[in-house]
Amino acid sequence: MRHQILGPSFVVLACLSATIGQAHEDSSHCNAVIASVADAGFDDVVTVTCNDGQALVAGDTYPNHEMMTGIIGTNEQVPVPAVDYVSPITLAPITGSEPHTRDAALGVAVNGVPIYDYTAGGEMSQDDLATYQANLDTVATGQLDVCGGHAGRGDDYHYHAAPTCMIEQMENKGPDAIIGWAFDGFPIYADANPDGTAIEAGVLDVCNGQSDDVFGYRYHTSEGAPYIIQCLMGQVPDIDALPRVRPLAAAGGGRGPEAGRPPQGGVENLIFVQSDGGERLMTYTYEGADYYIKYAPSETDNCYDFETRTVTNGGELFKQELCRE
Repeated sequence: MRHQILGPSFVVLACLSATIGQAHEDSSHCNAVIASVADAGFDDVVTVTCNDGQALVAGDTYPNHEMMTGIIGTNEQVPVPAVDYVSPITLAPITGSEPHTRDAALGVAVNGVPIYDYTAGGEMSQDDLATYQANLDTVATGQLDVCGGHAGRGDDYHYHAAPTCMIEQMENKGPDAIIGWAFDGFPIYADANPDGTAIEAGVLDVCNGQSDDVFGYRYHTSEGAPYIIQCLMGQVPDIDALPRVRPLAAAGGGRGPEAGRPPQGGVENLIFVQSDGGERLMTYTYEGADYYIKYAPSETDNCYDFETRTVTNGGELFKQELCRE
């Protein structure tokens, strides 16, 4: 039997073919991410650029829908735009052998708002994923607004459950519409299968996902816990390098105020309003007393003049210029 010896030119062609195939796959996935934002009607506030194997979804984490109203278990944080927040979406997603968790965003909605798991207060271990965390459930403890989100320690708005108000705004809303992307590159859909059929009980895995004919895998929101993506089932190059929104800092450097602490028993009548001049005001009552957090853009870019009376600070007046670093 004669054995054919493959020369250098064959090896080069094989490598080139693989490279072209990978580039085509990346391009196709990039187009899917771009289309998901454009078809939903958010391409005027969110930009998508693709390079180095990632789709970079950039926005300011500040949606154009109602926010914060209706929260009972407030952490006394308020939404502040995080300009140029960039979410990296893997363009060649590969399912891994085990799920990954983190105490920060796991993906991004098509309107540029980060998506977290349903819990608050820290990262879940792999053992925790299979066990419902009732005391950390942001839905059950009244920490979320009517749109499925709230402001976190970074005073950044993000979702912990189905982004209902965003979905209602989507120009292509429907079961086949992608509502977001996980950092591992897989899409996120709403409660039903893309063909409109209901998802049967027990089909979704621990990360709230299932296999997909188009992308290989997909995540879903759900009416019950975990409500939204709970972990990353796909591989990520460096989970520690994924984005976080840092807390506001004092103008000129230094630390900003301490993190807010949820008032025991919750608050009442929490309302968040915005004026055309850029002032934002969140008011609420606790044990019969009135509290508020108010801020407006200062003369410095990405900085804001804050005035607050919070339960966390014992009702004392707090004034300071705070900035996004």
